Amino acid sequence: MASVVNGSFASPLAHADLPIVPNNSLLSRVLSSINGLSVFVTLFLLLVAYDQFMYIKQKGPIVGPSWKMPFFGPFLSSVYPKMDEYKAKFASGPLSCVSVFHKFVVIASSRDVARKVFNSPMFVKPCVVDIAYKLLRPTNWVFLDGRAHVEYRKGLNGLFTRQALECYLPGQEEVMDKYFAKFLEISEKGDKIRGTPFMPMVRELMCAISLRTFVGYYMADATVKKIADDYWMITAALELVNFPVIIPFTKTWYGKKAADMVLEEFSKCAAKSKARMAVGGEVTCIMDAWVKSMIECAKYQQKIAKGVPVDPSEKPATMVRDFTDFEISQTVFTFLFASQDATSSASTWLFQYMADRPDILNKVREENLAVRNGDRNVRFSMDLLESMTYTRAVVKETLRHRPPVIFVPHVVKKAFPVTPTYTVPKGSMIIPSCWPALHDPEAYPNPDVWDPDRWITGDAESQTKNWLVFGTGPHYCLGQTYATLNLMGMIGKASMFMDWEHKATSQSEDIEVFATIFPQVGKFSNFLGVSNQLIV
Repeated sequence: MASVVNGSFASPLAHADLPIVPNNSLLSRVLSSINGLSVFVTLFLLLVAYDQFMYIKQKGPIVGPSWKMPFFGPFLSSVYPKMDEYKAKFASGPLSCVSVFHKFVVIASSRDVARKVFNSPMFVKPCVVDIAYKLLRPTNWVFLDGRAHVEYRKGLNGLFTRQALECYLPGQEEVMDKYFAKFLEISEKGDKIRGTPFMPMVRELMCAISLRTFVGYYMADATVKKIADDYWMITAALELVNFPVIIPFTKTWYGKKAADMVLEEFSKCAAKSKARMAVGGEVTCIMDAWVKSMIECAKYQQKIAKGVPVDPSEKPATMVRDFTDFEISQTVFTFLFASQDATSSASTWLFQYMADRPDILNKVREENLAVRNGDRNVRFSMDLLESMTYTRAVVKETLRHRPPVIFVPHVVKKAFPVTPTYTVPKGSMIIPSCWPALHDPEAYPNPDVWDPDRWITGDAESQTKNWLVFGTGPHYCLGQTYATLNLMGMIGKASMFMDWEHKATSQSEDIEVFATIFPQVGKFSNFLGVSNQLIV
């Protein structure tokens, strides 16, 4: 019998009357709960946890916050730094730390630890701040390391010898003459009651002196004024904490535009210097001296290559290669970077201290007249400047009491055992501070008192390990003698040709931090009644 075959088939599970048993497995519940928001929140919390873990791991046993504000850290307080907060950090221990954005920062406060950082080129190198590479350019010599840095530096040492510094003095004094006359004119036209804010004037003066020293007469006065005005933007861009990328219309963006302008102007000056020195021009600035050494080295090498007999005495003391206009520009820009804010800070404090202590001003004035045999019109010379013992003491005490550079950031190239109990992680930033060593009561009794006599009757001169104003080690400041003599000449000359007053308040010597440190000039410091007073 033939069987009957039903050709249709339907799964029992498809029957509408059959109940569906839900899948209650853990995996299915997790998968069903996933959405875009939950994924974002989970990833965010994982990143926060990782950020905290890395901070705690890097912090180790040193002083610092027990936890970090996720990602940003103390960014806002770092944007508006206060000296009291820095002092609290210095007092907290030889090492302390913070973490801002992606950067873990260790502050070395004690003298010995700071000196160890300065003298450890195998582990660290100066880095300024992240944005500096973009403003100064990554190929700049200050970012060179090891042998490359040493060799480059050798070619610059000759620009700051005693003989070289003597060549720059006439140009510097001309600028001082011009600006002191300008100070008098501005004061005469200004408010006789409230006075004239003088810090911007002093800042422009120091920029003009630096530019005359570095590039001589190759730069027009209008360009000098523009650079002095726009350098504020470069300073703001190079603050210790800033956004690491350049965003239009931010501090770093304006700073980059100003830096590009300065580099372009310095390149033009380099081309003019090469043309002038090639025909035997006289050296009047650092750029001339450097270009002349390039020409002399090139001539010597050409004779050697041609087999021409050369007396050993004709060989330049230091062989340097021929640098391009832009390479020269980059290097001179670092000189301006090192000098502008630092000398502006020091000279502002000098003017204020002199006004608030007329007895000290009179002593400076008397010494400057005495070394000139009573004739205030005698021009600068190295012998004259070096004979001004008291004026030097005043300048050195100002640099100690209010050091223009309180931090020198370094990047850690490899794990750095900075103390027996702590190793700074690779890639971190370590910042030796100069302030604590310069305010050490064991080296400088009553360190918070401004006392020039400590350099004459005391033993301040012997405290060489604490004298970190210009750093130490392989990256110490090339221009330390130039900077000191420049400040001595400036305040000494001012004391003979001008008198000035200061509207002092209880807050006059409070510190405002802006890349370097200034008195509260915006609110409390003014020239009053500057006059061309003949001293007899």
